[in-house]
Amino acid sequence: MNADTYTAPIADMRFVLTHLVDLHRVLDLPGLRDCSADVVDAVLQQAGRFASEVFAPLNVVGDRIGAQLDKHRVRMPPGFREAYRKYIDAGWCSLSVETEHGGQGLPRVVSSAVGEMWKSANLAFSANLMLTTGAMEALIAHASTDQLKRYLPRMLTGEWTGAMNLTEPQAGSDLSVIRTRAVPQADGKYRLHGQKCFITYADHDMADNVVHLVLARLPDAPAGVKGISLFLLANRQVQADGSLGPQNDVKVLALEKKLGQHASPTCVLMHGESEGALGELVGAPGAGLTCMFVMMNDARLQVALEGVGVGERAYQHALAYARLRVQGRAAGTAAPAAIAQHPDVRRMLMWMKAQNEAMRAVAYVAASWLDIAKRDPSTEQRREYQDRVDLMIPVLKGWMTETGAEVACLGIQIHGGAGFVEETGAAQFYRDVRASSIYEGTTGIQASDLIGRKLGRTPGPEAIRGLLREMRATAQELANPRGADIVAVRGSLLSVIEALSSSTEAIIACAADEPQGVLAVSVPFLKLVGIAMGAWQMARAAGVAERLLSSGEGDSSFLREKIATARFYAEHISPQAGALAVTVEAGRSSPLAIDFCA
Repeated sequence: MNADTYTAPIADMRFVLTHLVDLHRVLDLPGLRDCSADVVDAVLQQAGRFASEVFAPLNVVGDRIGAQLDKHRVRMPPGFREAYRKYIDAGWCSLSVETEHGGQGLPRVVSSAVGEMWKSANLAFSANLMLTTGAMEALIAHASTDQLKRYLPRMLTGEWTGAMNLTEPQAGSDLSVIRTRAVPQADGKYRLHGQKCFITYADHDMADNVVHLVLARLPDAPAGVKGISLFLLANRQVQADGSLGPQNDVKVLALEKKLGQHASPTCVLMHGESEGALGELVGAPGAGLTCMFVMMNDARLQVALEGVGVGERAYQHALAYARLRVQGRAAGTAAPAAIAQHPDVRRMLMWMKAQNEAMRAVAYVAASWLDIAKRDPSTEQRREYQDRVDLMIPVLKGWMTETGAEVACLGIQIHGGAGFVEETGAAQFYRDVRASSIYEGTTGIQASDLIGRKLGRTPGPEAIRGLLREMRATAQELANPRGADIVAVRGSLLSVIEALSSSTEAIIACAADEPQGVLAVSVPFLKLVGIAMGAWQMARAAGVAERLLSSGEGDSSFLREKIATARFYAEHISPQAGALAVTVEAGRSSPLAIDFCA
């Protein structure tokens, strides 16, 4: 398979949207009733073509040439500027932005499916698109009417893109110790001084301007997170009428040399090398983290999709290679065979396929919860689904990115020695996705958030218990006389439910008395939650597929594969939940037994 080739898995996307998400319920929400299932299908088809024809062919060239720094300006690889122009001309920039703000107002679950395609086709390119969407959401939530009027229209058209300026060399993920200063000016604006690092797409030559959301401190700000404010500035200053002014005092000092995503410029950025970068306050002084969390949470959800996006691409690449690569003989035959016939290779392909389908289902279902939380007429329903989203954000970000890296790594294994050679393309998928579990908060940070901020506070415990009740209801629905596959899937689901339930209660019970021990097993617990969510959605998928087969609806080959994949997940992936439960419930002290600083 050519490393530039990608085909969007539209059939599986449709299945998840129709039968697991219940797209019709989403489309019946206020503000979405003008969006039909036919419109959604057309969007998926067009996005799939665009991803395969425009973004995917640039994946390899982007990796080999990478973004380049030329006199403090970032130059993108050949073809990127033209591809971005096609992207904005096609109107993809404003897909999920509300119509009242000039966007297209599609459901978040639909934009998530489209986002998966962008990430599969070209992960490095997609980072720019993701950040612009998040910046727009943060501005809509917290910017003033005047700021929205001057900045949002050109971001919606894609003329300007967005960036998120958080990290500093001495701070890392600990934002409480950032030092960037914001000095008030007589005209009500601010001059910012300070260095930021790991700033993705802080500069590039595809758009006319880059809009930055920057965390900084006012002169009289208290120490810690309560002293952080949010500021809005751009590489080219934005005038009162929204037109572009002179170059701001913002400079790219260096580009990081990275393991992967070479075409995504990761910048060391200086604000205020001379007079100070001119910016504006967004929201109230000291409310910077609250305002920025809109963009951070949006980024975490979108980064989660990188796991399934690259996982899908790695699977397609490995499958094509396994079908063509003839080596050895299949068991019981004398003739040379493609390696796709060998049992262990078949197992690895099934593992990749099952993980991808589970991640996709969980991600889309969670995105639909976000639509319900935002739009449902019932205050109680909005609150309940927002609680679910809040609980699942760290799980999605942590579990899906870790799993995506495992899927891409297995793709290298299927290629054998050829997988370790860059020319085959398999290695790039792993190199690219390896960062996904690091940025926007490492897996440990996500797990700490899950344990501390979510389960450690109301309403987190009730949210996860509510999900467990729904998982038990699914198991009950599968209890009627069924085929052997469904029986196996149901039995495995019941075991997963027990593992998650007991581990959850253990975490809640021990959190106060054993805070260090609970944190020491927080990542195993996060992975347990992710695997359990995957088991639940795969069990639901198997039940739907069996029903459709019985009634003669749908593509029988696809439905049989869906059931077979669900059973594989039940027998090869779900059993990890039991082992993780043992770790969570009995292994809290052993990680702390050795003092590595002694």
